[in-house]
Amino acid sequence: MRLTVEAGGLTLQNPTILAAGILGTTGASLKRVASMGAGAVVTKSIGVEPRYGHPNPSMIKLECGYINAMGLPNPSYREFLQELEVARQAGVPVIASIFGANEAEFREVAEGLPGASAYELNVSCPHAKGYGMQLGTDPALVEAVTRAVKGAVDVPVWVKLTPNVTDITAIGRAAQDGGADAVVAINTVKAMTIDIDSGYPILGNISGGLSGPAIKPIAVKCVYELYEALDIPVIGVGGISNWADAVEFLMAGASAVEIGSAVYDGLEVFASVSMGLSDYLERKNMKLEDLVGLSHRVVKHEAHKC
Repeated sequence: MRLTVEAGGLTLQNPTILAAGILGTTGASLKRVASMGAGAVVTKSIGVEPRYGHPNPSMIKLECGYINAMGLPNPSYREFLQELEVARQAGVPVIASIFGANEAEFREVAEGLPGASAYELNVSCPHAKGYGMQLGTDPALVEAVTRAVKGAVDVPVWVKLTPNVTDITAIGRAAQDGGADAVVAINTVKAMTIDIDSGYPILGNISGGLSGPAIKPIAVKCVYELYEALDIPVIGVGGISNWADAVEFLMAGASAVEIGSAVYDGLEVFASVSMGLSDYLERKNMKLEDLVGLSHRVVKHEAHKC
């Protein structure tokens, strides 16, 4: 079954994408993920200056997923440029995840990392002071940052949104107004955990972001709302670990899906999701594009019948 899809200005051989921050620190690791079946890969979030991130422990596994507070560690765009060149040999689109404290920094990083297939603006990290969601909760700032990067590059610009807001569609509309080619929903949900023997928070940063299966219903709802509100594509991410999860996101309105936490259980997840999706479409006698937004059409059809 044909799985080629147009998503946010890119052509993907299948709708699975490696999410930002997962095995995206080197060009070699990005190439490896591509060789295991990912339709595209997203790099680690890269900024203007090197950052060492938060003190350990910076990531813990829970029954329902993971909580991490990495703190955007990265070597800076100057040092990462060589890794991007290596990643471009992967044979799939390479999307550079970038961050900054303001529009000027976002633009500097985008211009300093030429050659990416697209840029994903991280305005949603919940645990890096002065970055991420501290910008991404303000529609005016999101619009300004998006417009600054869009005016500096000639490839698609995606904006990764935070769920830690009252109305995610307001942020999505701001990204769209700034010229975004797609929005990515969602980043992690603010969370923490405490050691009951000492009473002390377990993470070195005290709190962090929850990912994995626990946030999938939140992510599906955000994708559903954004699909209704926007005219640009939505890329779904959050708790996807199998083909059925991917189908659910597509039905909610996602044009493609990013996979993050599930990678820790094996890189076979990309091929497994694609194969399962292909089998599902064949059983249903459907095309991939028939799935995108299907839930909306079903709801409207039932409402019309009433």
